[in-house]
Amino acid sequence: MKNVKITILKTTLDAELAAQYGVPGLTACPMMREGQVFYADYAKPEGFCDEAWKAIYQYVFALAHGDGKTLFYHGDWIAKPNVAICSCNDGLRPVIMKLEGTDEEAERSYVPVR
Repeated sequence: MKNVKITILKTTLDAELAAQYGVPGLTACPMMREGQVFYADYAKPEGFCDEAWKAIYQYVFALAHGDGKTLFYHGDWIAKPNVAICSCNDGLRPVIMKLEGTDEEAERSYVPVR
């Protein structure tokens, strides 16, 4: 299993939806910062948002176990192998992330329960 590099590309705020549905003074995500980098295998990295992890963990898992050459969804989503661009589930202030498979072996070893 390989490590997956998670880079925070963008923190956003949909001002129109936030004005309609958000609490007063809502801002872009206070937990994540553009340029922040995390490394993960099958477990959520320290300091990473729980809700964002729920949105991306299946892609992290796939990249950690992939061959480094395969395009997601048969090549009709991302043009670069071993990369996924994802966002968290916050509809008012989504965080956009780049996930990249690496050649670095993960420190943890996953042992399935039998």
